[in-house]
Amino acid sequence: MYQITLNGKQYPARLTMGAMLRFKRATGKEVQEIGEDLEQVVTFMHCCIASACKADGIPFDLSVDEMADHLSAADVTTFTQQLMAGPSDGVAQEAADGSKKK
Repeated sequence: MYQITLNGKQYPARLTMGAMLRFKRATGKEVQEIGEDLEQVVTFMHCCIASACKADGIPFDLSVDEMADHLSAADVTTFTQQLMAGPSDGVAQEAADGSKKK
């Protein structure tokens, strides 16, 4: 499972149906429409973290802007590589089918 450290705390981040719904409600757009829009990528990151935390019972109360204040360019790059790479990627495959790659 992919985890991200924000302000010294680790949080899970997964591509879930809840994350996609949160993103649609926040932006009015489908995840597939993100492209290279940084604001939408960061919003989607927030949705993935919030959804994974909710599912795992982990408190997560950072707003999008508060979360962004703790992100580096490397964090965004890693996120896009890990969570948006597609089903051939181990993390994305785990998120898609709920299994763990061995």
